[in-house]
Amino acid sequence: MEKPEKPGLSECCGGGSCCPCVWDVYFAELEKWQIEQKNKQPDTEVNHDVGKTPNEP
Repeated sequence: MEKPEKPGLSECCGGGSCCPCVWDVYFAELEKWQIEQKNKQPDTEVNHDVGKTPNEP
């Protein structure tokens, strides 16, 4: 899936009567794209404490 493009200036009437508005469609598609991108990333969380000995008082 490619990142959705913002609607052009002439694509929105600005009247608020369109259902769905081109901006509603854009933001819904953008959210899907963002979720897909997040799911593609490898788990980068690393436990930096592995192998360390606890500090003794």
